[in-house]
Amino acid sequence: MEQVLVTGAANGIGKAIATYWSEKGARVYVTDVDRDGAKKVANELDNATAYSLDVGNPEEIEAFFQSVEEPFDIVINNAGLSTFTPLQELTVADWDNVLNVNLRGVFLVSKHASKTMKDGSSIINIASTRASMSEPDSEAYAASKGGIVALTHALAASLSEKHIRVNAISPGWIHTGDYGELEQSHHDMHWSGRVGKPSDVAELSYYLAKSVFINGEEIKIDGGMTKKMIY
Repeated sequence: MEQVLVTGAANGIGKAIATYWSEKGARVYVTDVDRDGAKKVANELDNATAYSLDVGNPEEIEAFFQSVEEPFDIVINNAGLSTFTPLQELTVADWDNVLNVNLRGVFLVSKHASKTMKDGSSIINIASTRASMSEPDSEAYAASKGGIVALTHALAASLSEKHIRVNAISPGWIHTGDYGELEQSHHDMHWSGRVGKPSDVAELSYYLAKSVFINGEEIKIDGGMTKKMIY
């Protein structure tokens, strides 16, 4: 049975990923800073265990890996903050908080997990199309997601000798709320004809974990939005 770690799995994309892997027969470690949310998700799944984990806290990350006996086959770094602050109001503390959770957390989880991961294992980092396109007041978030993309191919290089593959998924508009509240105009913005769903990202995570010749890549999943020319 594959051992799968999903960070930030209490809701949204992380929950969908944890659910998908559980349905595929994996043992899933559901982690989140929201302890109750993680427990709720784990209780809904087969072969799932919940852990409280703040990836912005290096000590918590180290303690978590010391408490887990089995090496992970798949690590999915999904946890992150989506925080937008006007540039002139963005403090160093605000910047550090976003970067520490979104980027440093990926680095530390990957570092600790890779110590015991076997040949053929896979790390998948959830970045964002914001790594290559922006709107105002997204400096910290964009920097963190761009950093994840760069970190991904650096990790792929460093872990190649251990045959651990590292790839990134960059979601675009993935609606994590009530899909029925969307308007047709929202769907029409996408070449694929609809707004994305968390399950789309979950399916891609499975594909990447099984695709042994994809390594160091960033795969955008956005219905064509980042390729759409807008005058």
